[in-house]
Amino acid sequence: MLSQVYRSGFQPFNQHVLPWFQSTAVSRFRYVQPSGIRHVRSWSNIPFITVPLSRAHGKSFAHRSELKHAKRIVVKLGSAVVTRGDECGLALGRLASIVEQVSVLQNQGREMMLVTSGAVAFGKQRLRHEILLSQSVRQALHSGQNQLKEMAIPVLEARACAAAGQSGLMALYEAMFTQYSICAAQILVTNLDFHDEQKRRNLNGTLHELLRMNIVPIVNTNDAVVPPAEPNSDLQGVISVKDNDSLAARLAVEMKTDLLIVLSDVEGLFDSPPGSDDAKLIDIFYPGDQQSVTFGTKSRVGMGGMEAKVKAALWALQGGTSVVIANGTHPKVSGHVITDIVEGKKVGTFFSEVKPAGPTVEQQGEMARSGGRMLATLEPEQRAEIIHHLADLLTDQRDEILLANKKDLEEAEGRLAAPLLKRLSLSTSKLNSLAIGLRQIAASSQDSVGRVLRRTRIAKNLELEQVTVPIGVLLVIFESRPDCLPQVAALAIASGNGLLLKGGKEAAHSNRILHLLTQEALSIHGVKEAVQLVNSREEVEDLCRLDKMIDLIIPRGSSQLVRDIQKAAKGIPVMGHSEGICHMYVDSEASVDKVTRLVRDSKCEYPAACNALETLLIHRDLLRTPLFDQIIDMLRVEQVKIHAGPKFASYLTFSPSEVKSLRTEYGDLELCIEVVDSVQEAIDHIHKYGSSHTDVIITENEKTAEFFLQHVDSACVFWNASTRFSDGYRFGLGAEVGISTSRIHARGPVGLEGLLTTKWLLRGQDHVVSDFSEHGSLKYLHETLPIPQRNTN
Repeated sequence: MLSQVYRSGFQPFNQHVLPWFQSTAVSRFRYVQPSGIRHVRSWSNIPFITVPLSRAHGKSFAHRSELKHAKRIVVKLGSAVVTRGDECGLALGRLASIVEQVSVLQNQGREMMLVTSGAVAFGKQRLRHEILLSQSVRQALHSGQNQLKEMAIPVLEARACAAAGQSGLMALYEAMFTQYSICAAQILVTNLDFHDEQKRRNLNGTLHELLRMNIVPIVNTNDAVVPPAEPNSDLQGVISVKDNDSLAARLAVEMKTDLLIVLSDVEGLFDSPPGSDDAKLIDIFYPGDQQSVTFGTKSRVGMGGMEAKVKAALWALQGGTSVVIANGTHPKVSGHVITDIVEGKKVGTFFSEVKPAGPTVEQQGEMARSGGRMLATLEPEQRAEIIHHLADLLTDQRDEILLANKKDLEEAEGRLAAPLLKRLSLSTSKLNSLAIGLRQIAASSQDSVGRVLRRTRIAKNLELEQVTVPIGVLLVIFESRPDCLPQVAALAIASGNGLLLKGGKEAAHSNRILHLLTQEALSIHGVKEAVQLVNSREEVEDLCRLDKMIDLIIPRGSSQLVRDIQKAAKGIPVMGHSEGICHMYVDSEASVDKVTRLVRDSKCEYPAACNALETLLIHRDLLRTPLFDQIIDMLRVEQVKIHAGPKFASYLTFSPSEVKSLRTEYGDLELCIEVVDSVQEAIDHIHKYGSSHTDVIITENEKTAEFFLQHVDSACVFWNASTRFSDGYRFGLGAEVGISTSRIHARGPVGLEGLLTTKWLLRGQDHVVSDFSEHGSLKYLHETLPIPQRNTN
């Protein structure tokens, strides 16, 4: 036998002999429980025992986010992952990618082990080549003809293929791992190695010694000598090694590993056969959920199917090892599937013994979709009534809201910067302003959903309408802004959209009570589930992948948050702005009385806001004038740190600190000052360094002002007004879900109108397109019809 086992010191896995009695008439088991054994778990008709194990790491991880702490990891590579599609030979590119990922994790200080298939496929390739070569030589000798007859390849016995392929497979692994300065060692085992106590001790000692020396053990069943699996061989309280799935599970538990990653050719577990119309990937699988899974056939190669993988995974889970089953063959994910799993990303199916207290985010998405559709069918007056009720609750429950907010502020003290603490804080005046804004939204919602935008008579008795409808399900992600929750909720309600809210953990107490009040308001018309607050430990990146459930993502927070979400969102539109680099140009004909007031309000009223002033452009003629001195004196009094642009610095003997970048959003009491020669140069500067958010001109020259307004390509362009007016509430929109700098759909402060799209309604009477052909009986009219006025009282 080829087993390379030579060390001792293994603690026996189970010292008890478990008496089992099986009735031949029915598949039922009776169990006499000896002392020390806790309880029995079973699925199908095969029971699995929770055995008291002395494990250093305790129970399995409860959440995906904890997988990043996994120290010892087993990666099981199924036959479908390792072999090519023709089942002869190895998928070398895929295997190289897997080795690279394992090497990265090994070099991070983790202890990696591989359980690999592939020896049979590799051996089959070699033996086929030898047979073809042998046959071709024989035929050439006997026939004497140049053209060989068609050669039939005999069926190759699996054990012979394994014997021929093991050495080549290991040589390939060694060559690949050597590229990352990692040593690998081969261990071949059979089921007997786990039943013989001495061999188990040797195996355990060998593995521990290899891990201690930073060597990656590569384990495989010794298919050259392995006997057929015995029926019901799992009935001794431990899983029998019948294939590499059971081997990986047995190895993971014996070695007290933290994580077992099982890679196959499917994404994970589905609630119905993969590929069927209604099949949904199961994100988290819990013991006892077997009834919700329909097992299909086994993979194209290999000895086990998905049912075998589930049994092995659950057995490893109850032994204290976390398990993830994922796809290792998909070309778009196989290059990072292992590292993604260890980082806690939502890949494959995660096995957990801890069920969450509330619904999963997928279930919340479905509830938001269903609730949103019900919300859209309500009368406008009913949606307005819900919003009015929410506005009343904000003032009636003021004390409870402020108490929850006080808890958030106390927990955030010392952890958050002053600007973020200010955003986190709620007050009576803020709640009153929120209530006023919500009532504005309620008033504007009377004529939103279902409004006719266009009517056209296509032909006689064939009329077309374009009407407004909700977008669908919105995901709004916000940081340190609990006041954002009722604003966004009111806009979603008014527009008939389902809503998923993901707030920052720093505002958890405030968000919780505000969401409860929102659902209380929704309950008056039976649509409580239309607005969902995601409280689970979902990473933002994982939420951005729910393209089947979410129609639009709206980030509210720092520019870094917006950029991260825009990068993570695959297939879901993102509405927002990555930066708020707002400019103010002080023209040579600016009013002395207006300039300091506008600059002070734009920069100092709320410097953390995205619509705060970041760059002040001053006409060159204003340098060394009383107006310029007034601006500088005011900024000093307000304790604003000044950064000099390159041109401004060149005019000064002793200048402030020169700006590092003219494209900077400070979000604090800091301001860049730069000098320009004309309004055109100011516009060019804004286009080069701005973010298309909000830009202002201060001048008394109307012609210059109109030139600026027409030529600056930003979402908001003002004349003699503070940048801080760039806000949905101040625009009379009631509130906003954010400020968009994109050029599609919505731009600037996005209120109710920005959360609507349209659909087309065509009403006919047995009309067919062939009637409008060259020889048809009907002609297109395309007449514009008047739009009926809706009663909004």
